[in-house]
Order: sequence, then C-alpha cells, then structure tokens
Amino acid sequence: MRVLVVEDDAKIASFVVRGLKQAGYAVDHAPDGDTGLALGRSTDYDAAIIDVMLPALDGISLVKRLRGDRRTVPVLFLSAKGSVDDRVRGLQAGGDDYLTKPFAFSELLARVQALIRRATSAPEATRLTAGDVTLDLVSREVTCAGRPVELQPREFSLLAFLLRHAGRPVSKTMILEHVWDYSFDPQTNVVDVVMSRLRAKIDPDHSRIETTRGVGYTFRARPDA
Repeated sequence: MRVLVVEDDAKIASFVVRGLKQAGYAVDHAPDGDTGLALGRSTDYDAAIIDVMLPALDGISLVKRLRGDRRTVPVLFLSAKGSVDDRVRGLQAGGDDYLTKPFAFSELLARVQALIRRATSAPEATRLTAGDVTLDLVSREVTCAGRPVELQPREFSLLAFLLRHAGRPVSKTMILEHVWDYSFDPQTNVVDVVMSRLRAKIDPDHSRIETTRGVGYTFRARPDA
C-alpha cells in the first residue's frame, strides 16, 4: 500500500512518514502543494494525507485539482482549524476525512486504514496471515509455523507486501515502488538481496515464496499449513 503525505511542517511530516513506514506502508512526502500535486498526478496512491495550509498551493486547491483530473485517491485532510465550517469546506472540496492537529498517530493510522478499506472494499487489517505465516502490523511481531521470527524493517515491509498479495504474482517493479519508494532500476539487485534474507528466515526451502522467472514472486500458503 502506497500513501502520499503532503505536509510542510518538517516535524509533523517526519512523525507521520516514520509511523506509516513502521506500519508497513510505502510513503512519498511532498513539502508543498505544487510538489504534492505533481506526485498525485503521476502516481497511483492508495491514500493521501494532505495538510490544508500549504505553501505554493493550499491543500483544498490541491485536492480540487486532483478531483478535476478524476483522481479518486482517498484523502485525509490535516488542519489546525477544527471548526465545523472548516471541516465542511474540506469535505466539499473532495476530501474523505478530516483530522484536527494535534492528533495521535494511532487515530491517523486507523482513519487511513478505514479510507483504504472503504475505497477497495477489502479489509485493511492490522494482522496479515497466509498459511502458517502471520504478521502483526501494530506489534511488529511475525510468526512462522508457530515460532517467532525477528525481521529487519525492510524485510518486514517486504513480507507485508507479499502477504497482502498472497496467491498473486508481484514483480520486482511493484516491490520497488511499494516497499522501497522508488521506480524500477534494472541495475539494482536490492530486491534479490532482501528477498534472500527473508527466505533464510521463513522459507529456506522456497516452499512459501515461489519465484517465476521473468514475472516475479508469489507467496503461497504451504499445503501442510
């Protein structure tokens, strides 16, 4: 899942981006409205978190332009203004939800998950399970065949992406875009390196993560799970 964060306050942006990445999301950050608009037009996001008061182009105008381009990404507005009129203005501009600063990250995460759930008609649960592998996005705990597994942050994000697409092939390009936050570089082997480390911890016999040459990887539940 890929999220766009448009926030000019460096402290808030760092707090939100770090929290979302720890929760397993790929995140792009824009410090102003113009950059946010460019990213929103060039990339398909699962959700966007947009501050109302932004330099260059304000958040309300940004969302109006995205909606004018028929971009349907779910939008959560952030604002220091919490009056009813302010919330109504944001929702009428095309926002889907509105959160007043200061806020708890747990509430922001819950609202983002709800937006994605409504948009995809699929549950964005805090626990992902396929076969005998379970991953908890909140506690960061992973178990495989009933035993706990310690994963590095990038290994955790990669496994979360595979579990969200269990049974379906995902390409290296998709993995790079949603786990590493950048576009495909045919010269990089970063996916292979981290995949190798992940397999060593949960799939040494390659019975869970299937490689299809020229296509990518597919996470499959073990038949004996």
